[in-house]
Amino acid sequence: MAHSYTPGLKVLQETIIDKERRLPLKGTVTVEKGQSVTPDDIVAKTELPGNVQMVNVANQLNIDAIDVSEAMIAKEGTLVSKDEMIAETKGLFGFFKSNVTAPVDGTIEVISDTTGQVVIREAPIPVEIDAYMQGIIKDVIPEEGVIIESEGVFIQGIFGIGGESRGDLAVIVDNREDEITEDIITPELAGKIIVGGSFISLSAFKKAIQMKIAGVVVGGFNYYDLEDILGYILGVAITGSENLGTSLILTEGYGKIRMGRRTFELLKRHHGKFASVNGSTQIRAGVIRPEIVIPLSKDQLKGEHKDADASEGIQAGSLVRVIRAPYFGRMGTVIDLPSELRKMESETMVRIAIIEIQGENVEIPRANLEMIETD
Repeated sequence: MAHSYTPGLKVLQETIIDKERRLPLKGTVTVEKGQSVTPDDIVAKTELPGNVQMVNVANQLNIDAIDVSEAMIAKEGTLVSKDEMIAETKGLFGFFKSNVTAPVDGTIEVISDTTGQVVIREAPIPVEIDAYMQGIIKDVIPEEGVIIESEGVFIQGIFGIGGESRGDLAVIVDNREDEITEDIITPELAGKIIVGGSFISLSAFKKAIQMKIAGVVVGGFNYYDLEDILGYILGVAITGSENLGTSLILTEGYGKIRMGRRTFELLKRHHGKFASVNGSTQIRAGVIRPEIVIPLSKDQLKGEHKDADASEGIQAGSLVRVIRAPYFGRMGTVIDLPSELRKMESETMVRIAIIEIQGENVEIPRANLEMIETD
């Protein structure tokens, strides 16, 4: 029988979690290998160069570019304040002088006798990277960042928005079929990661943002409501930079889809524990999945079953989920796994699976499928 060894989303109740925390450019690592860290601990920091402001001094003073240096009061390397005079003409007999002031606080970086412009660079922008999760510094990447190791629960979703967040888990529904409605989102849930069942409506998610909920984990959400939240139509799914204050993680897909049994029971078992979540998603080369991380202490790990690092193969009869357009988030049953290569619309030759989705048989590249659990 044909098999396709395509891994599905990870739902691990006890595993080793390695998390790389890296600066956008070289800086200083503030922790040491072997050190224990909490999610809010700063592990590395740097400074981004400040924004540049161009000031056309020659034009404003109505002089030649070559005369700009002589008119400058502030020289290269000088710190200046907003509205401080930086250049002035001699005028006529000491009268009728013209001057130029700094548009921002910053440092005079360049005075050009060729263009007549002055470059003012604003103050550097500090950047700090926190640990994100509780754990031990496994390794230090000199001047760049660290790798943090923890042991605990690791769950991947299919889609998310809102980037990183953290807080205590609060399962606020009774079972995985239940929706998160506005009436069950209350002020005491502020700062928590709330867990629902099959769905959260747009109005309920907006209320979660208003109530300063740290994150929402739920089975499904309406795709067309994303435009209302993001302010634009989501094309290629690359998310994580949205400044919402509340992360949203979908474990199953778009629409009303009950959360997987194993996922829901695992989250319910750890109700009240501290979790870190990240809604960042990338659905293309270098796939990034939204995640839920629940670090556990040695005492909490006792009695947990450690997950084997193995993936099941997709075969005829397997229940799968499509992870790319045009059927993104849809679930179906594998009918067949033809061994020969098929040509897609993109002219590429790939191995496909024939999937039954709502009574229709469609051909989907195997790389666009994920296994999902069955009841």
